[in-house]
Amino acid sequence: MPLSDDQPHTRTRLPVGEQPSPYPAGRQPRPLLKLLTVLVVVALLVIAISIANRNKPTPGSSHGAAPPPPGSSSATAPTGTQPVSTTSNGIATGYPDTEQGAQSAAANYAVALGGTDMFRADGRRTVLATIADPAVADALRTRLDQAMTPDVLAAYGLNAQGQPPAGLSFVSRAVPIGTHTDGYSADTTKAEVWCVGLGGLAGTSSTKPVTENWYTLTLNLHWTGGDWKLTDFTRQNGPAPIPADQQAAGADEITGAVQQFGGFRYAR
Repeated sequence: MPLSDDQPHTRTRLPVGEQPSPYPAGRQPRPLLKLLTVLVVVALLVIAISIANRNKPTPGSSHGAAPPPPGSSSATAPTGTQPVSTTSNGIATGYPDTEQGAQSAAANYAVALGGTDMFRADGRRTVLATIADPAVADALRTRLDQAMTPDVLAAYGLNAQGQPPAGLSFVSRAVPIGTHTDGYSADTTKAEVWCVGLGGLAGTSSTKPVTENWYTLTLNLHWTGGDWKLTDFTRQNGPAPIPADQQAAGADEITGAVQQFGGFRYAR
């Protein structure tokens, strides 16, 4: 006879090992499957974001782009996509009329101005004929000729013709570390080039060993004749990093390095 709902209910407590499972048979939870599902969703989101950002310009990749914030990884990363492909008298020429083109010109001109040719009258004439605005080339050459007095050359260990003593190699190289433009326009700009320079006489009998020097070169550039040309330049010391705790090379090693390792032209 069926019991009515008014009858008292009896609760049966099973042993712990015999407690019924809250999940139906064959439907046990699968944590691994859930984890894989989450990972697939995350991967799809990453792919979607990558596709959405694929065509966005990167900082510095186009004219007028805002510079990266100081301290970011892109602020110190090498940049540039359009190198020049022509040279004149061993100096890269034919830069585009862009801010990047002006920076490339400034970096290459810094190399030329910091080279050994600038210590000889004929070398200065060739360099300035290549990189200077024709309207001011003569004035720049006169200024530099007057600055390179016999006393100045002697301070570098050179004779009045800019030649080193027999058996020694004169070293003068500028290595651009980075560039910056100030007041850029399509016609004129001021470009700063942070450089480290190597200078001195290499050889066992040298009394003026090769040393490094950090400086910033400021170049005024003018767009003329289909290229960026130099109209004026100034130099100031620094900024110089803390020297590394590194033993200096001997005279023979430096001489060998100077003779074996050629310098570079720079174009971004």
